[in-house]
Amino acid sequence: MSTYHPPYTITEEILNRVAALSEAIGRLSVFTDQARVLRLRRINRVRTIHGSLAIEGNTLSEAQITAILEGKRVIAPPREVQEVKNALAVYDRFSEWHPAAEKDLLEAHRILMSSLIDEIGCYRRGGVGVMAGQEVIHMAPPAERVPLLMADLFGWLAATDAHPLIASSVFHYEFEFIHPFADGNGRMGRLWQSLILARWKAEFADIPVESLIFEHQAEYYQALRESTQQADSAPFIIFMLRMIQEALETSTPQVAPQVTPQVGELLAMIQGEMSREDLQNALGLSDRKSFRDRYLKPALDGGFIEMTIADKPNSRLQKYRLTDKGLHFS
Repeated sequence: MSTYHPPYTITEEILNRVAALSEAIGRLSVFTDQARVLRLRRINRVRTIHGSLAIEGNTLSEAQITAILEGKRVIAPPREVQEVKNALAVYDRFSEWHPAAEKDLLEAHRILMSSLIDEIGCYRRGGVGVMAGQEVIHMAPPAERVPLLMADLFGWLAATDAHPLIASSVFHYEFEFIHPFADGNGRMGRLWQSLILARWKAEFADIPVESLIFEHQAEYYQALRESTQQADSAPFIIFMLRMIQEALETSTPQVAPQVTPQVGELLAMIQGEMSREDLQNALGLSDRKSFRDRYLKPALDGGFIEMTIADKPNSRLQKYRLTDKGLHFS
């Protein structure tokens, strides 16, 4: 039994956020429309991978990641394409891994960093620092201490009675503090927090927390820095609980607004980004004016779909895609 206990303080804010999050995940659990679940899961998986890789400097868009997921060729830097392929492969194995199994962590790292670095699936052999842009915000412990530190951390995770929302955040912070790998530590830390949460509530496997972290990247590094300075991971726990709460709010379907049958048909047909011609053909419509007046315009006006080239509505390259509102309805 592990005697190690990471230093963290349970504040009033942490308790309040845990309570609010428990209610929110309960609301998400009752969402049982399987067709919509699968569609939302696929889109959120792309958002998760995009967010986590973008934090590390990957420039591929969600559309490009979707294309790679569909087996299409993408013109982009080979390393960035490889990063996406590796991340997709990792999430394909997501359900197989146990959070407290060190061998699973090493196997996930081997897949995630395959063909990107030499030291894959093993702990680092040299010194490393945590970077925020060009700034070193933390020098990690010496390499020779990493195996013992990770063993202690896994021992604590297996034995702790802390709520999974707290335990996952503590593990994430401690993992980044140790920085056990030569590269890929940020991606692995975020992945493993999601894995811990998913073993508590399966819905977390498909909630794109990473996309929220990407949008608040400076705060992410600041929370890591403050926790290190205070020798207490409470600032990082609070930050992560806020990100999880925001991700849950955007992932929980709202009560569907009333739409016409025509708009409902249109929303059901949209896959990714589609041109007007593609949509008309999918719906089996030949009358352009009827399609525009009864299907396209009401969907745009209702905020269910959006143009990919919003500043040039009449562009010949114009396509349409679902908004978050449209996604939750479709």
